[in-house]
Amino acid sequence: MGALIIGLFFMAIGWIVSSRLKSKFREYSQVHLTRDLTGADVARLMLADNGISDVQVISVQGELADHYNPATKTVNLSEGVYHGRNAAATAVAAHECGHAVQHAKAYSMLELRSAMVPIQNISAKVINFIFYLMMFGAFFAQSMIPWQTALLVIIACYGIFTVFALITLPVEFDASKRALAWVQARGIVNNSEYGMAKDALKWAAMTYVVAAVGALTTLFYYVMLFLGSRDE
Repeated sequence: MGALIIGLFFMAIGWIVSSRLKSKFREYSQVHLTRDLTGADVARLMLADNGISDVQVISVQGELADHYNPATKTVNLSEGVYHGRNAAATAVAAHECGHAVQHAKAYSMLELRSAMVPIQNISAKVINFIFYLMMFGAFFAQSMIPWQTALLVIIACYGIFTVFALITLPVEFDASKRALAWVQARGIVNNSEYGMAKDALKWAAMTYVVAAVGALTTLFYYVMLFLGSRDE
């Protein structure tokens, strides 16, 4: 029950932050960029300025579905960002190119996060199996997996989730820092547009902060639950 309450609480916080992020992007998307560049233009220009010629900029479906894929070396921009000529589109496009620059320069935290992806995926499958047993096979679960053992597995999985979430923070903040420094130095935005871009990326970063705090809180809950079970 405690884990459910924690999950619902951070789900609500995440929804609030996500709603605020979407509201900011809608607001800043109404302001036409002075330089009249699309997000795709900005992305290609930033990649070129950083000497990156083997990364493609492509359009993908979905709202705020923007991401950099190191495996395919593609900067994937949602249609609104790809075609958008505003501060919000500029901020997102430059941010995703910030990840491409990290990849090209072998940024250590990005490499560490990429190395953890397979471990994270395995942990997700393991913990889903444990929770499935606990929810639908409690009678059999006790005979298959002792309670304290199950807690240790859950703690190990949430430990991996927490480390991954914490590593993600410097990766995202660094990408935004690179993006904002470049758009300002290159004169892509004026002072007003720079403020919009910075604010948009701040709210985007907050979604990762909420995820990290949520993972850390859940991990702490299960650790305390395990310690309490040992005293019984």
